[in-house]
Amino acid sequence: MYSYPTWPEASPAAWDAVAAAQAQLEAAAKQRTAAVQPQLAKVLAAFQAEKLGSHHFASVNGYGHNDQGRDTLDRVFARVLGAERAAVRLQFVSGTHAIAAALFGVLRPGDRLLSITGRPYDTLEEVIGIRGSGQGSLAEFGIQYSELALTGEGHVDELGLSDALSQPTRMVLIQRSCGYSWRPSLSVAQIGRLVEQLKTIQPGVLVFVDNCYGELVEFEEPTAVGADLIAGSLIKNLGGTIVPSGAYVAGVAELVEQACCRLTAPGIGSAGGSGFDLHRLLFQGLFLAPQMVAEALINADLIAQVFSNQALEVQPLAGAARSDVIQAVKFGDPRALQVVCNAFQSCSPVESYLKPVPAPMPGYASELLMAGGSFVDGSTSEFSADAPLREPYVLFSQGGTHRSHGALALAAALTSWWALAPN
Repeated sequence: MYSYPTWPEASPAAWDAVAAAQAQLEAAAKQRTAAVQPQLAKVLAAFQAEKLGSHHFASVNGYGHNDQGRDTLDRVFARVLGAERAAVRLQFVSGTHAIAAALFGVLRPGDRLLSITGRPYDTLEEVIGIRGSGQGSLAEFGIQYSELALTGEGHVDELGLSDALSQPTRMVLIQRSCGYSWRPSLSVAQIGRLVEQLKTIQPGVLVFVDNCYGELVEFEEPTAVGADLIAGSLIKNLGGTIVPSGAYVAGVAELVEQACCRLTAPGIGSAGGSGFDLHRLLFQGLFLAPQMVAEALINADLIAQVFSNQALEVQPLAGAARSDVIQAVKFGDPRALQVVCNAFQSCSPVESYLKPVPAPMPGYASELLMAGGSFVDGSTSEFSADAPLREPYVLFSQGGTHRSHGALALAAALTSWWALAPN
């Protein structure tokens, strides 16, 4: 006779529902696990090529000049990401910070920036100048901004690219992940096709991809298919759940250096900045990243399967091809978001005793519910979920060090959700 787990508190029906979803996903989970090996081989080959040694774990303090560990880390990341150059820095406080440094580093007054994936992620709105004023946005420095709306199905309007690029444009911004939008994320192949179209229309245009949540989900990164620059956070995929902070930029060497000059100062660029003796965590996090990304994808599939079995809309479908680790579930009810986030938080390793409540967060347009009892504050490579308090009330979940964590949290979430609105 099957014995139900004694923790967390969940109904037998909830445990059965999670187990049924796991059974439906056995083949998909096997496929996600198999993808770890080629990704890990790529990481290990980069370590070997750069002759990684324990002496690279130490940092130079002060200005950080001639730091062998930092420079080796940059070259390793460049190899893994298929880029000419990379800059991996703890001084970047977030992925948004790295993206902002790249935008301000490369663009000049009078330049035009075009987003072809519609409205960018909330935290970039104030960077660009779409929202807010008086804090030194791109708009306040004379950078023109335009955006090409997505189609009704949430795809890039490829037929509208020529019109959108009818005037001189310095940079095109592509957001790989869905962010807080109800749309499919872009695959690397799709990005490659878009890059080819963009550079055919305007050969000199630069293509910058917000790569957050996408790293190591597919075998290649956007830099391998023509993107000039990418950026992302280290407390997401590439940090392997153990990196305490930081972000990266990668791509064409000149553009990476310009981003670094914005992070530090012109004349210093990538040559400065201590690693605070944390390089070991950055190297080890990258080593762990292929496995952690696979577990995050398996968790995402499980969330999709569990809630689609309950007749909710999910994006993407369980077991579908993915280009990022985000799973969206459309609840259509703010109360449902609250109880599911509460359940996820109650199953967290840190601060499980807290209950998430809607609250404003710097950089975001709406109040947010966030369930993230993670070891690294704000880490979305660890199992977490967040939801902007706006219609259609969609939960965005990501991360997870093991598929079992997702299963435990989902049993608790189903139990709470069913109590709110019995089926």
